[in-house]
Amino acid sequence: MVGIVSFGGYVPKLRLQRSAIAEAHTWANPGAAGQGKGERSMCNWDEDSVTMAVEAVRDCINSSDVNADALFFASTTLPFLDRQNAGIVSTAVSLGEDISVLDITASQRAGTSALLQAFAGVASEQQESIIVVGSDHRRTRASGSQEMTFGDGAAAVQVGSENTLVDFLGGHSRTVDFVDHFKGAGEEFDYNWEERWIRDEGYQNIVPPTIKQALDKAGVAAGDVNHFVMPSTIGRAVAGVARTSQIPAEAIRDNLHGVCGDTGAAHPLVMLLHLLETDAKAGDIILMVGFGQGADALVLKVNDALASFNVSTGIVGCLAGRREENNYQKFLAFNDLVTLEKGMRAEKDSKTALTVLYRKRDMLTGLTGGKCTQCGTAQFPRQDICVNPQCHASHSQEPYSFVEEQGQIQSWSADYLTYTPSPPSHYGMLTFDNGGRFMTDITDVAVGEIDVGTRLRMVFRIKELDRNRGFIRYFWKGVPV
Repeated sequence: MVGIVSFGGYVPKLRLQRSAIAEAHTWANPGAAGQGKGERSMCNWDEDSVTMAVEAVRDCINSSDVNADALFFASTTLPFLDRQNAGIVSTAVSLGEDISVLDITASQRAGTSALLQAFAGVASEQQESIIVVGSDHRRTRASGSQEMTFGDGAAAVQVGSENTLVDFLGGHSRTVDFVDHFKGAGEEFDYNWEERWIRDEGYQNIVPPTIKQALDKAGVAAGDVNHFVMPSTIGRAVAGVARTSQIPAEAIRDNLHGVCGDTGAAHPLVMLLHLLETDAKAGDIILMVGFGQGADALVLKVNDALASFNVSTGIVGCLAGRREENNYQKFLAFNDLVTLEKGMRAEKDSKTALTVLYRKRDMLTGLTGGKCTQCGTAQFPRQDICVNPQCHASHSQEPYSFVEEQGQIQSWSADYLTYTPSPPSHYGMLTFDNGGRFMTDITDVAVGEIDVGTRLRMVFRIKELDRNRGFIRYFWKGVPV
């Protein structure tokens, strides 16, 4: 039986309070005060859809020993238009180079469409195991309704045919060129249409027939659905679809608006993972819907194995590991919505040598160092001579990944002179538990939160943005455990 064999998620640590957004805009839009409840997830300056996807996939494969031979990356905010974004993700998590990758984009149902294709690929035995990751970091105009409703996040599932946690019973797709919103080529932001029309003409006319076809294929009655997963921030829209489709009202899942916001193409998967981590039990029937220029409907059934599945961090863990953010100006700056004076120290050319990036791709993207086969000493970067003074063996090192290694700060600095979008710039010497040492940037910290001995783990983040050429350089940084 084809189904989900592992899953993992990621939501950024920062939570922008909607009250801070409302306070900034009530002078022009008094109605904003009524929307200022709860919080939305917010990327740090060095996060985007690729870095979040890497963290979600890491969380997914950390929970499973199964290797994948394909990776599908669903997003409407891919950093590169002509570079395989899924290839960056697969390299960062060291899935190897004998892997098929695919970017799936241009629709809010990209996540569910990617999952349907993964189920089909495994069922046809074209691939044994496929990782599907959805991730979105959507920018909005300041003071728009989307600023309140959007959030940043990612979710990944691994599809296989053995030891499944959730079985795929059937699904259906319907394609209708219904334009509820769009973003033209070269435009920075979405253009949205009126919500009532989207709800009445779009959701009500497109989704129920799709659900009926999916349930018929799965051999499941609408009344037997235990959990209905469908993202929407339009009031009563999901309830109307459930009523029309004869799905029990109590099956409707929380859309996580109050604690996260809508994470775009990732959100059906984010809601699914939240369900699997909290309320799903063996035998439950799950109906998941993705909407965007049509609809996808997937019918899933929970297996007994889910109860014994160990979630590494998951959506629930990320939502719990929050940091409240009330500085709306920081949100504007991180999303390039305001022009800031960066000072002379920011005036440098950040050109990336693509030849070096290629030759050192395992080190720069995959954080692969070396381990001496003679004495077992680990070091980063990998070199011809072992650093162990009692060894100094030549050409004795084999590749060794530091991605999942942890360590502690040996020395550190909080530098206000070095330019960074979020001063001060924290960096220091990290001593890994295996003995390796690494000078690293430290992110997701505030002044006074780190000291010598603070435990760190590694995360994949934006190192620099080359604004002259539009190239993003990624590398690994430390964050407190």
